Amino acid sequence: MTPPHNHVSPARKRASFIVIAIDGPAASGKSSTAHWVAERLGYRHIDSGAVYRAATAATMHYGESPELWTEEIVLASAAAIALRERGDSFEPVLEGVPMEDMIRGLDVTHNVSRVARMPAVRLWVDERVRAAAEGFNVVADGRDIGTVVFPHADLKIFLVADSWERARRRLTQRLSRRPTDTEIAVETELLVQRDARDAMQTMQAKDAVLIDTTYLTQEEQVERIVALAQAVTQRQGDTSPG
Repeated sequence: MTPPHNHVSPARKRASFIVIAIDGPAASGKSSTAHWVAERLGYRHIDSGAVYRAATAATMHYGESPELWTEEIVLASAAAIALRERGDSFEPVLEGVPMEDMIRGLDVTHNVSRVARMPAVRLWVDERVRAAAEGFNVVADGRDIGTVVFPHADLKIFLVADSWERARRRLTQRLSRRPTDTEIAVETELLVQRDARDAMQTMQAKDAVLIDTTYLTQEEQVERIVALAQAVTQRQGDTSPG
């Protein structure tokens, strides 16, 4: 099975609409920060990680054991996924059913790296993300956003944070309480392992602004990115459509 041929060339720079690309390692706060930035700017938010997670969840839903997954199996499962507009963002749906609960499960988290390393699946995700961005000012986050998906983005941000802090934030969100040091230590080890697996898919673009969020609140990092975005639009004469 091959992905649909609705590819939009990444080499084509869109002159009319602003693209802000936010990348970084797992649990660096890409998606939540991008969502908040998009809300502040009135842009559309596109979470490419949700599409990888949706492909992973769909493959699990159809019963294949992860050890047996191939590009063909994952793409066949992903064919049942649609991206449905929801406000200023979108949500993946499987056979008409929203996938939000499915894609945030631990099993999906543990297996999404396996899917993200598959070149044909990455191409499929890139095409979905570009299609979702067409005709909008967007804040897009996820793998390869500033290097492959939108190499000519108007603003590229690369978020980093200490692995212990990333683990603490992830557990706090997952558990809805303050995690213990032992829990953080276990999660930190898992994140370090995932960083190693994802290294080739999480590359910082040469023209990206690096922001270390270890000691920043989310509000502070959002404010920095919004300020950078406003500087970009002012420099371009703020001529893009809203």
